[in-house]
Amino acid sequence: MNKQSDRLISLDVFRGITIAGMILVNNPGNWSKVYKPLLHAPWHGWTPTDFIFPFFLFIVGVAMSLSFNKRIDRGDSRSQLFAKVVKRTLIIFAIGMFLALVPFFKFKDVRIPGVLQRIAVCYFFASIIMLTCKQKLQIGWTIFLLVIYWILIKLVPVPGHGAGVLEPLGNLVWYLDSHLLAGHTWKFAPAPGFDPEGILSTLPAIATVMFGIFTGDWIRSPRDHYEKVTGLFVFGILGLVLGEVLKGWLPINKNLWTSTYSIFMAGMALIFLAMCYWFIDIKGYKKWSQPFIIFGSNAILAYGLSSLIAKLTVIINVTNFDGSKVLLKTYMFQNWFASWAGNNEFGSLLYPIAYLVIWLGLMTILYRKNIFIKI
Repeated sequence: MNKQSDRLISLDVFRGITIAGMILVNNPGNWSKVYKPLLHAPWHGWTPTDFIFPFFLFIVGVAMSLSFNKRIDRGDSRSQLFAKVVKRTLIIFAIGMFLALVPFFKFKDVRIPGVLQRIAVCYFFASIIMLTCKQKLQIGWTIFLLVIYWILIKLVPVPGHGAGVLEPLGNLVWYLDSHLLAGHTWKFAPAPGFDPEGILSTLPAIATVMFGIFTGDWIRSPRDHYEKVTGLFVFGILGLVLGEVLKGWLPINKNLWTSTYSIFMAGMALIFLAMCYWFIDIKGYKKWSQPFIIFGSNAILAYGLSSLIAKLTVIINVTNFDGSKVLLKTYMFQNWFASWAGNNEFGSLLYPIAYLVIWLGLMTILYRKNIFIKI
Protein backbone atom coordinates (compact mmCIF):
# COMPACT_ATOMS: atom_id res chain seq x y z
CA MET A 1 0.00 0.00 0.00
CA ASN A 2 1.39 3.34 -0.98
CA LYS A 3 0.24 6.88 -0.76
CA GLN A 4 -0.36 8.48 -4.10
CA SER A 5 2.55 10.56 -5.27
CA ASP A 6 3.09 12.84 -8.23
CA ARG A 7 1.03 11.56 -11.14
CA LEU A 8 -0.05 12.70 -14.56
CA ILE A 9 -3.76 13.05 -13.76
CA SER A 10 -4.88 12.83 -17.39
CA LEU A 11 -3.12 9.46 -17.65
CA ASP A 12 -4.93 8.23 -14.53
CA VAL A 13 -8.21 9.36 -16.06
CA PHE A 14 -7.42 7.61 -19.35
CA ARG A 15 -6.47 4.47 -17.42
CA GLY A 16 -9.64 4.71 -15.36
CA ILE A 17 -11.83 5.06 -18.45
CA THR A 18 -10.12 1.99 -19.89
CA ILE A 19 -10.60 -0.10 -16.74
CA ALA A 20 -14.23 0.97 -16.50
CA GLY A 21 -14.63 -0.06 -20.13
CA MET A 22 -13.08 -3.45 -19.39
CA ILE A 23 -15.51 -4.11 -16.55
CA LEU A 24 -18.45 -2.93 -18.63
CA VAL A 25 -17.84 -5.07 -21.71
CA ASN A 26 -16.70 -8.17 -19.78
CA ASN A 27 -19.85 -8.53 -17.67
CA PRO A 28 -23.11 -8.32 -19.64
CA GLY A 29 -26.15 -9.77 -17.94
CA ASN A 30 -26.78 -12.06 -20.89
CA TRP A 31 -24.09 -12.72 -23.50
CA SER A 32 -26.73 -13.44 -26.15
CA LYS A 33 -28.26 -10.00 -25.60
CA VAL A 34 -25.50 -7.42 -26.05
CA TYR A 35 -25.41 -4.20 -28.07
CA LYS A 36 -22.96 -4.74 -30.96
CA PRO A 37 -20.60 -1.87 -30.00
CA LEU A 38 -20.06 -3.68 -26.68
CA LEU A 39 -18.81 -6.83 -28.41
CA HIS A 40 -15.49 -7.42 -30.13
CA ALA A 41 -15.52 -7.52 -33.91
CA PRO A 42 -16.09 -11.18 -34.90
CA TRP A 43 -12.89 -11.14 -36.97
CA HIS A 44 -11.67 -8.35 -39.30
CA GLY A 45 -12.63 -4.79 -38.42
CA TRP A 46 -13.16 -3.15 -35.07
CA THR A 47 -15.75 -1.94 -32.58
CA PRO A 48 -15.32 0.41 -29.58
CA THR A 49 -14.74 -2.71 -27.45
CA ASP A 50 -11.59 -3.40 -29.47
CA PHE A 51 -10.10 -0.13 -28.17
CA ILE A 52 -9.85 -1.34 -24.60
CA PHE A 53 -6.95 -3.80 -24.49
CA PRO A 54 -4.57 -1.86 -26.77
CA PHE A 55 -5.42 1.29 -24.83
CA PHE A 56 -4.30 -0.41 -21.61
CA LEU A 57 -1.04 -1.64 -23.16
CA PHE A 58 -0.44 1.85 -24.57
CA ILE A 59 -1.03 3.32 -21.09
CA VAL A 60 1.46 0.82 -19.65
CA GLY A 61 4.05 2.22 -22.05
CA VAL A 62 3.33 5.85 -21.16
CA ALA A 63 3.59 5.05 -17.46
CA MET A 64 6.87 3.18 -18.03
CA SER A 65 8.44 6.20 -19.69
CA LEU A 66 7.37 8.52 -16.89
CA SER A 67 8.28 6.21 -13.98
CA PHE A 68 11.51 4.71 -15.34
CA ASN A 69 12.97 8.06 -16.28
CA LYS A 70 11.97 9.51 -12.93
CA ARG A 71 13.82 6.68 -11.19
CA ILE A 72 16.88 7.12 -13.39
CA ASP A 73 16.88 10.88 -12.69
CA ARG A 74 16.90 10.24 -8.96
CA GLY A 75 19.85 7.87 -9.25
CA ASP A 76 18.44 4.36 -9.54
CA SER A 77 20.66 2.03 -11.55
CA ARG A 78 19.43 0.06 -14.52
CA SER A 79 20.11 -3.16 -12.62
CA GLN A 80 17.71 -1.98 -9.91
CA LEU A 81 15.12 -1.21 -12.56
CA PHE A 82 15.62 -4.63 -14.18
CA ALA A 83 15.07 -6.29 -10.80
CA LYS A 84 11.84 -4.32 -10.39
CA VAL A 85 10.74 -5.27 -13.92
CA VAL A 86 11.31 -8.99 -13.32
CA LYS A 87 9.46 -8.91 -10.01
CA ARG A 88 6.52 -7.00 -11.46
CA THR A 89 6.36 -9.23 -14.53
CA LEU A 90 6.20 -12.38 -12.43
CA ILE A 91 3.55 -10.96 -10.10
CA ILE A 92 1.26 -9.77 -12.92
CA PHE A 93 1.67 -13.07 -14.78
CA ALA A 94 0.97 -15.01 -11.58
CA ILE A 95 -2.19 -13.02 -10.90
CA GLY A 96 -3.36 -13.79 -14.42
CA MET A 97 -2.72 -17.49 -13.95
CA PHE A 98 -4.45 -17.45 -10.56
CA LEU A 99 -7.57 -15.93 -12.13
CA ALA A 100 -7.46 -18.60 -14.83
CA LEU A 101 -7.15 -21.41 -12.29
CA VAL A 102 -9.82 -20.28 -9.81
CA PRO A 103 -11.70 -22.11 -8.39
CA PHE A 104 -10.86 -25.67 -9.45
CA PHE A 105 -7.10 -25.28 -10.12
CA LYS A 106 -7.08 -27.76 -13.00
CA PHE A 107 -3.56 -27.30 -14.30
CA LYS A 108 -3.91 -29.91 -17.03
CA ASP A 109 -6.18 -27.75 -19.21
CA VAL A 110 -5.77 -24.24 -17.78
CA ARG A 111 -5.59 -21.43 -20.30
CA ILE A 112 -2.02 -20.11 -20.19
CA PRO A 113 -2.40 -16.93 -22.26
CA GLY A 114 -4.65 -14.16 -20.99
CA VAL A 115 -5.04 -10.42 -20.54
CA LEU A 116 -2.76 -10.03 -17.53
CA GLN A 117 -0.31 -12.58 -18.91
CA ARG A 118 0.01 -10.57 -22.11
CA ILE A 119 0.41 -7.35 -20.16
CA ALA A 120 3.21 -8.97 -18.14
CA VAL A 121 5.07 -10.33 -21.19
CA CYS A 122 4.72 -7.09 -23.17
CA TYR A 123 5.82 -5.03 -20.19
CA PHE A 124 8.89 -7.24 -19.74
CA PHE A 125 10.14 -7.09 -23.32
CA ALA A 126 9.28 -3.42 -23.80
CA SER A 127 11.23 -2.70 -20.60
CA ILE A 128 14.28 -4.48 -21.98
CA ILE A 129 14.10 -2.45 -25.19
CA MET A 130 13.62 0.81 -23.31
CA LEU A 131 16.37 0.25 -20.75
CA THR A 132 19.01 -1.04 -23.18
CA CYS A 133 18.46 1.09 -26.28
CA LYS A 134 18.54 4.74 -27.25
CA GLN A 135 15.34 6.14 -28.71
CA LYS A 136 16.35 5.67 -32.35
CA LEU A 137 17.03 1.99 -31.72
CA GLN A 138 13.77 1.71 -29.78
CA ILE A 139 11.96 3.03 -32.86
CA GLY A 140 13.90 0.53 -34.97
CA TRP A 141 12.84 -2.35 -32.74
CA THR A 142 9.21 -1.23 -32.89
CA ILE A 143 9.24 -1.11 -36.68
CA PHE A 144 11.00 -4.48 -36.76
CA LEU A 145 8.34 -6.10 -34.55
CA LEU A 146 5.55 -4.81 -36.77
CA VAL A 147 7.26 -5.69 -40.05
CA ILE A 148 8.52 -9.15 -39.06
CA TYR A 149 5.08 -10.10 -37.74
CA TRP A 150 3.49 -8.92 -40.99
CA ILE A 151 5.99 -10.95 -43.02
CA LEU A 152 5.53 -14.06 -40.91
CA ILE A 153 1.75 -14.21 -41.04
CA LYS A 154 1.64 -13.36 -44.75
CA LEU A 155 4.52 -15.40 -46.14
CA VAL A 156 5.20 -18.39 -43.88
CA PRO A 157 3.20 -21.42 -45.14
CA VAL A 158 1.00 -23.24 -42.66
CA PRO A 159 0.90 -27.02 -43.18
CA GLY A 160 -2.32 -27.98 -44.90
CA HIS A 161 -3.38 -24.37 -45.48
CA GLY A 162 -0.57 -22.50 -47.24
CA ALA A 163 0.78 -19.00 -46.69
CA GLY A 164 -1.11 -15.79 -46.06
CA VAL A 165 -4.30 -17.28 -44.59
CA LEU A 166 -5.87 -14.71 -42.29
CA GLU A 167 -9.06 -16.57 -41.40
CA PRO A 168 -9.65 -18.08 -37.92
CA LEU A 169 -8.56 -21.52 -39.08
CA GLY A 170 -5.33 -21.82 -41.04
CA ASN A 171 -3.39 -18.71 -40.04
CA LEU A 172 0.11 -18.96 -38.60
CA VAL A 173 -0.96 -17.58 -35.20
CA TRP A 174 -3.56 -20.34 -34.86
CA TYR A 175 -1.08 -22.99 -36.01
CA LEU A 176 1.58 -22.10 -33.43
CA ASP A 177 -0.88 -21.71 -30.56
CA SER A 178 -2.72 -24.93 -31.36
CA HIS A 179 0.57 -26.87 -31.35
CA LEU A 180 2.68 -25.14 -28.70
CA LEU A 181 -0.20 -24.43 -26.32
CA ALA A 182 -2.34 -27.46 -27.14
CA GLY A 183 -5.11 -27.79 -24.56
CA HIS A 184 -4.20 -24.49 -22.92
CA THR A 185 -5.90 -21.93 -25.16
CA TRP A 186 -9.16 -19.99 -24.87
CA LYS A 187 -12.12 -22.34 -25.22
CA PHE A 188 -14.32 -19.60 -26.75
CA ALA A 189 -11.82 -18.73 -29.50
CA PRO A 190 -13.04 -18.36 -33.11
CA ALA A 191 -11.16 -21.56 -34.02
CA PRO A 192 -10.13 -24.55 -31.85
CA GLY A 193 -6.61 -24.07 -30.55
CA PHE A 194 -6.48 -20.36 -31.38
CA ASP A 195 -5.89 -17.78 -28.66
CA PRO A 196 -6.28 -13.99 -29.06
CA GLU A 197 -3.49 -13.51 -26.51
CA GLY A 198 -1.28 -16.22 -27.98
CA ILE A 199 2.42 -16.46 -28.67
CA LEU A 200 3.14 -14.92 -32.07
CA SER A 201 0.61 -12.09 -31.84
CA THR A 202 2.45 -10.83 -28.77
CA LEU A 203 5.07 -9.28 -31.09
CA PRO A 204 2.89 -6.41 -32.36
CA ALA A 205 1.36 -6.09 -28.88
CA ILE A 206 4.86 -5.24 -27.61
CA ALA A 207 4.95 -2.55 -30.31
CA THR A 208 1.73 -1.14 -28.82
CA VAL A 209 3.55 -0.68 -25.49
CA MET A 210 6.46 0.95 -27.35
CA PHE A 211 4.08 3.49 -28.90
CA GLY A 212 3.08 4.35 -25.35
CA ILE A 213 6.72 4.76 -24.33
CA PHE A 214 7.34 7.20 -27.18
CA THR A 215 4.25 9.12 -26.08
CA GLY A 216 5.53 9.28 -22.51
CA ASP A 217 8.86 10.60 -23.79
CA TRP A 218 6.99 13.29 -25.72
CA ILE A 219 5.02 14.31 -22.62
CA ARG A 220 8.25 14.44 -20.58
CA SER A 221 9.92 16.76 -23.09
CA PRO A 222 10.45 20.45 -22.23
CA ARG A 223 7.82 21.57 -24.76
CA ASP A 224 4.87 23.59 -23.46
CA HIS A 225 1.41 22.10 -22.97
CA TYR A 226 0.05 23.33 -26.29
CA GLU A 227 2.95 21.86 -28.29
CA LYS A 228 2.52 18.56 -26.48
CA VAL A 229 -1.22 18.26 -27.03
CA THR A 230 -0.86 19.33 -30.65
CA GLY A 231 1.75 16.64 -31.18
CA LEU A 232 -0.50 14.02 -29.57
CA PHE A 233 -3.34 14.93 -31.90
CA VAL A 234 -1.14 15.06 -35.01
CA PHE A 235 0.57 11.72 -34.35
CA GLY A 236 -2.78 10.21 -33.44
CA ILE A 237 -4.33 11.25 -36.73
CA LEU A 238 -1.27 9.93 -38.58
CA GLY A 239 -1.68 6.58 -36.84
CA LEU A 240 -5.35 6.38 -37.83
CA VAL A 241 -4.63 7.31 -41.42
CA LEU A 242 -1.68 4.93 -41.72
CA GLY A 243 -3.70 2.07 -40.23
CA GLU A 244 -6.58 2.74 -42.62
CA VAL A 245 -4.27 2.91 -45.65
CA LEU A 246 -2.34 -0.24 -44.78
CA LYS A 247 -5.44 -2.31 -43.99
CA GLY A 248 -5.84 -2.83 -47.73
CA TRP A 249 -2.84 -5.16 -47.48
CA LEU A 250 -3.28 -6.37 -43.90
CA PRO A 251 -6.72 -6.12 -42.24
CA ILE A 252 -7.23 -4.48 -38.87
CA ASN A 253 -7.87 -7.48 -36.63
CA LYS A 254 -7.86 -7.60 -32.84
CA ASN A 255 -7.78 -11.41 -32.58
CA LEU A 256 -4.61 -11.55 -34.68
CA TRP A 257 -3.39 -8.21 -33.28
CA THR A 258 -2.26 -7.35 -36.79
CA SER A 259 0.39 -4.69 -37.32
CA THR A 260 -2.30 -2.42 -38.77
CA TYR A 261 -4.39 -2.95 -35.64
CA SER A 262 -1.41 -1.95 -33.48
CA ILE A 263 -0.82 1.21 -35.53
CA PHE A 264 -4.48 2.19 -35.80
CA MET A 265 -5.20 1.67 -32.11
CA ALA A 266 -2.05 3.59 -31.12
CA GLY A 267 -3.45 6.47 -33.16
CA MET A 268 -6.80 6.17 -31.42
CA ALA A 269 -5.09 6.02 -28.00
CA LEU A 270 -3.07 9.14 -28.79
CA ILE A 271 -6.24 11.05 -29.62
CA PHE A 272 -8.01 9.86 -26.46
CA LEU A 273 -5.01 10.81 -24.32
CA ALA A 274 -4.77 14.16 -26.10
CA MET A 275 -8.40 14.90 -25.21
CA CYS A 276 -7.82 13.98 -21.57
CA TYR A 277 -4.63 16.07 -21.52
CA TRP A 278 -6.44 19.05 -23.07
CA PHE A 279 -9.44 19.01 -20.75
CA ILE A 280 -7.59 18.16 -17.53
CA ASP A 281 -4.01 19.42 -17.70
CA ILE A 282 -4.55 22.45 -19.91
CA LYS A 283 -8.13 23.60 -19.29
CA GLY A 284 -8.39 22.28 -15.74
CA TYR A 285 -11.78 20.60 -16.17
CA LYS A 286 -11.34 17.90 -13.53
CA LYS A 287 -14.62 17.44 -11.67
CA TRP A 288 -16.14 15.11 -14.28
CA SER A 289 -13.09 12.86 -14.14
CA GLN A 290 -13.08 11.93 -10.45
CA PRO A 291 -14.63 8.44 -10.89
CA PHE A 292 -12.02 7.62 -13.52
CA ILE A 293 -9.18 8.97 -11.39
CA ILE A 294 -10.36 6.59 -8.67
CA PHE A 295 -10.39 3.60 -11.02
CA GLY A 296 -7.10 4.60 -12.63
CA SER A 297 -5.29 4.90 -9.31
CA ASN A 298 -5.94 1.23 -8.46
CA ALA A 299 -6.29 -0.20 -11.96
CA ILE A 300 -4.86 -3.71 -11.55
CA LEU A 301 -6.71 -4.19 -8.27
CA ALA A 302 -10.03 -3.10 -9.78
CA TYR A 303 -9.58 -5.32 -12.81
CA GLY A 304 -8.31 -8.34 -10.89
CA LEU A 305 -10.91 -8.35 -8.13
CA SER A 306 -13.83 -7.55 -10.44
CA SER A 307 -12.74 -10.40 -12.73
CA LEU A 308 -12.44 -12.81 -9.78
CA ILE A 309 -15.89 -12.03 -8.38
CA ALA A 310 -17.44 -12.14 -11.85
CA LYS A 311 -15.96 -15.59 -12.38
CA LEU A 312 -17.32 -16.83 -9.06
CA THR A 313 -20.83 -15.70 -9.99
CA VAL A 314 -20.87 -18.09 -12.95
CA ILE A 315 -19.67 -21.01 -10.80
CA ILE A 316 -21.70 -20.68 -7.59
CA ASN A 317 -25.22 -22.17 -7.67
CA VAL A 318 -28.09 -20.74 -5.65
CA THR A 319 -31.76 -21.66 -5.19
CA ASN A 320 -34.19 -19.69 -7.33
CA PHE A 321 -37.70 -18.68 -6.20
CA ASP A 322 -39.18 -21.72 -7.92
CA GLY A 323 -36.80 -24.04 -6.08
CA SER A 324 -34.54 -24.70 -9.07
CA LYS A 325 -30.77 -24.39 -8.92
CA VAL A 326 -29.32 -21.59 -11.06
CA LEU A 327 -26.00 -19.80 -11.32
CA LEU A 328 -25.63 -16.81 -9.02
CA LYS A 329 -25.21 -14.47 -12.00
CA THR A 330 -28.32 -15.88 -13.67
CA TYR A 331 -30.27 -15.40 -10.44
CA MET A 332 -29.15 -11.77 -10.06
CA PHE A 333 -29.74 -10.86 -13.69
CA GLN A 334 -33.14 -12.52 -14.02
CA ASN A 335 -34.56 -11.29 -10.71
CA TRP A 336 -32.92 -7.89 -10.34
CA PHE A 337 -32.74 -6.65 -13.93
CA ALA A 338 -34.52 -8.77 -16.56
CA SER A 339 -37.65 -8.96 -14.38
CA TRP A 340 -38.39 -5.27 -14.95
CA ALA A 341 -36.03 -4.07 -17.71
CA GLY A 342 -36.48 -7.12 -19.90
CA ASN A 343 -34.23 -9.93 -21.05
CA ASN A 344 -32.89 -7.77 -23.85
CA GLU A 345 -29.89 -5.61 -24.70
CA PHE A 346 -31.01 -2.84 -22.37
CA GLY A 347 -31.53 -5.13 -19.40
CA SER A 348 -28.26 -6.90 -20.16
CA LEU A 349 -26.44 -3.55 -20.13
CA LEU A 350 -27.89 -2.48 -16.79
CA TYR A 351 -26.23 -5.45 -15.10
CA PRO A 352 -22.58 -4.40 -15.82
CA ILE A 353 -23.44 -0.76 -15.12
CA ALA A 354 -24.59 -1.75 -11.63
CA TYR A 355 -21.52 -3.96 -11.23
CA LEU A 356 -19.34 -1.03 -12.27
CA VAL A 357 -20.98 1.26 -9.71
CA ILE A 358 -20.35 -1.29 -6.96
CA TRP A 359 -16.66 -1.42 -7.80
CA LEU A 360 -16.48 2.34 -8.01
CA GLY A 361 -17.82 2.47 -4.47
CA LEU A 362 -15.24 -0.02 -3.23
CA MET A 363 -12.37 1.73 -5.01
CA THR A 364 -13.59 5.09 -3.65
CA ILE A 365 -13.18 3.80 -0.09
CA LEU A 366 -9.55 2.89 -0.83
CA TYR A 367 -8.95 6.18 -2.60
CA ARG A 368 -10.23 8.26 0.28
CA LYS A 369 -8.04 6.32 2.68
CA ASN A 370 -5.04 6.99 0.41
CA ILE A 371 -4.58 3.26 -0.18
CA PHE A 372 -3.05 2.51 -3.55
CA ILE A 373 -1.96 -1.04 -4.32
CA LYS A 374 1.27 -1.06 -6.30
CA ILE A 375 3.01 -4.07 -7.77
